[in-house]
Amino acid sequence: MAIPKATTNGRLVVSALHARANFGQILRSVEKDGRGLVIEKRGRPRAILLSIRDYVRLAAPEPEILRTIGEESKRNGTDSLTSSQIDQIIKRARDGEERAIKRRPRKTIRKPTR
Repeated sequence: MAIPKATTNGRLVVSALHARANFGQILRSVEKDGRGLVIEKRGRPRAILLSIRDYVRLAAPEPEILRTIGEESKRNGTDSLTSSQIDQIIKRARDGEERAIKRRPRKTIRKPTR
């Protein structure tokens, strides 16, 4: 397979003929490298091949709050927790809340006497 040429912005460019002849290999490369690929025909850009991850990022950008939560999770070291570890943390937190609720003194409401 001929090496695709790179543009000034770092995107790879291949001809439509090359893309058609080597589609499987190009698809694996885009997925593995996470780089988009420009497909040109007769020297003019005609299409872009993106990984699913890049497409989702462009189609539905991450809300600011999720980005902030992700950054905080990385700082706290909680970004690599498994689902079962998260479930255990939630269970412990809920158990603690239930105990706190049970320990609260109940307020008695007295009806005014007439």
